[in-house]
Amino acid sequence: MQRSTLLEYKNYRYFKIASLLMIAAVMAYLFDQPATGAYGGSWLGYLFGILSALIVIALILYGVRKRLTPMRTEQRNLLDASSPQQDIPDRRKREANWLRHHGATLHGWLSAHTYLGVALIVLATLHTGFEFGWNIHTLAYALMMVVIISGFYGIYAYLRFPRLMTANMRGSDTFDTLLLEIDDLDKQASVKSLQFSDDICAIVRKARQETLIGGNFFRQLTAYQRNCPTARAVQQLQVLGKSLEYDQLKSFDDLYSVMAHKESLVRRARLDVMYRARLGFWLYLHAPLSIAFLTALIVHIVAIFFYW
Repeated sequence: MQRSTLLEYKNYRYFKIASLLMIAAVMAYLFDQPATGAYGGSWLGYLFGILSALIVIALILYGVRKRLTPMRTEQRNLLDASSPQQDIPDRRKREANWLRHHGATLHGWLSAHTYLGVALIVLATLHTGFEFGWNIHTLAYALMMVVIISGFYGIYAYLRFPRLMTANMRGSDTFDTLLLEIDDLDKQASVKSLQFSDDICAIVRKARQETLIGGNFFRQLTAYQRNCPTARAVQQLQVLGKSLEYDQLKSFDDLYSVMAHKESLVRRARLDVMYRARLGFWLYLHAPLSIAFLTALIVHIVAIFFYW
């Protein structure tokens, strides 16, 4: 049976909870008509603020929960190293059961994390009463929105890129095996090119020396190398092959096939780097922005209690 995605968890359990919460909040906001107008300091504004703070705490707890697995695994390894050999299988069986249960639970936490983040947008916006200014309160709200938007990208990356990575690898291939095969093709091409002119040897050599996989941040995110030496080599060989003698064509076809195969592997390796970079990119924004938001939120709460 196919496992449900984080959005479908338990027949959309947290979508339903978040939807009811948002509908109730909007209805309360519409029916409440304070004399001074809606603002964060009204009884309903305080209620929205408290609920928003509780949701933020729940979102933080997901991060704590997620880190339990590596901590538990490290603890297991330490226990295995210091325990009698006959006790290790039983402990590992209990550990496997715990990890299986923890994985399912973590899936639910992530689903709740996603939908509660959406609900937080509604509750926090209603808490503001749509009053914004150049102050710490608006800063906290703005940082919250940036963190949630980065979280939306994380959901997109989580649901899309692992599938693309699997399809790109086509079975048992890995990034390391691709690199080894590319290196082997480079060696084959270098040997095969020796029987041809210096121009062809130079093209093959340049493709081997200057082709890059990965590189700077932009190249990782785009899987792009300007004027890729391998792609250019394949194009140049295609042109040069038309001027060769008949008795050279068979050997040249072998060389061309090797270079064309290398080009396809280079493209796949770059795609793998790109998918991994895009999958991890949002964490470099999401985590620091979350810390900045929490800091601004604490200042916001302290300011409210101090001045109000």
